[in-house]
Amino acid sequence: MTLTVRAPLAGTVIGIEDVPDPVFAGRLVGPGLALEPERTGGRVTALAPVRGALIKVHPHAFVVAAEGGRAVLVHLGLDTVSLGGAGFTVHASEGESVEAGDPVISFSPERIEAEGLSPVVPVVALDAGESDLVLAPPGTALSPKMTAFTWA
Repeated sequence: MTLTVRAPLAGTVIGIEDVPDPVFAGRLVGPGLALEPERTGGRVTALAPVRGALIKVHPHAFVVAAEGGRAVLVHLGLDTVSLGGAGFTVHASEGESVEAGDPVISFSPERIEAEGLSPVVPVVALDAGESDLVLAPPGTALSPKMTAFTWA
């Protein structure tokens, strides 16, 4: 069964290999893509990219496990764990069931940049094979809930 992974927020697709972080660029966590978030001047709410259970929730990242065990990581900015949760608002709890499009965490890309960090948002298919994914091409502008990639 193919899993459709939706964009958790509005942004422009960046190839995972172009993410300025060796862990994501090297696909050490898994394949996927990243989004350069739109700068709205305000807060952005990251949405669940798939229906499932939130198996990890941190202020800067979350993982949703879909039916069948496939899990998707959404990481809000790079090295943002260093912010200790400052500037992030968590709307959902670990263990909670979510539908694709449910709000999970709000944050400000501008605030992340003001801290000297990158607001790029990797969306990673954990434990997937590269050939299992059909990714939106780099440069594609995605709105929230649009298909970011499919996972066969």
